[in-house]
Amino acid sequence: MTRKTYTRHNFHKHTYCVFQEVDASVLESLQLQFTSKSGSRYYFTEDGVYRVANHWGRAANCKWRLETQGPKRYSGNVVGYAPWTAFLPDNDTDCLYAIEIDFDLRTAHYYHKDSKVFPEATVFRTAPETLKRLKIVRQHLGEDNWLRYFEGNPDTLRQQILTEWNTSHEALDAIKRKYL
Repeated sequence: MTRKTYTRHNFHKHTYCVFQEVDASVLESLQLQFTSKSGSRYYFTEDGVYRVANHWGRAANCKWRLETQGPKRYSGNVVGYAPWTAFLPDNDTDCLYAIEIDFDLRTAHYYHKDSKVFPEATVFRTAPETLKRLKIVRQHLGEDNWLRYFEGNPDTLRQQILTEWNTSHEALDAIKRKYL
């Protein structure tokens, strides 16, 4: 299957992309080429696009995430860069997304199936289903009260239960019942 090529003319139409945070000084030699209704500013190059924005995640009909340079949370405008090759097609009907959980940092992110190499056990889901599951995974990573009903090491149980749910089509409650 031929991969779609993205440019300044079509990158903003139903795409998934992970932008990398860069220092604002890279924009000094570039000319602003587009400002969106929401105030995001775009600087195009032959190889990609710089985006200056105070909102990331869902942007119009796209799913654009910002990978920051550290564990800090951003406030205000942040500059992100993505090469044209980082843009991937997005829709709500195909099983394009998988969730990756980092139990050490207690974080979870979703990735497009064409953005990286995944383990064989990976389950891909539609965008709406992935986002719904991602919200639940993040709640379970951030809270401990749901673990008080289980016997055993809470961190081990959290990892076992969420990993099993993430790599299957079984209901979360059914998986939890196995560990009671």
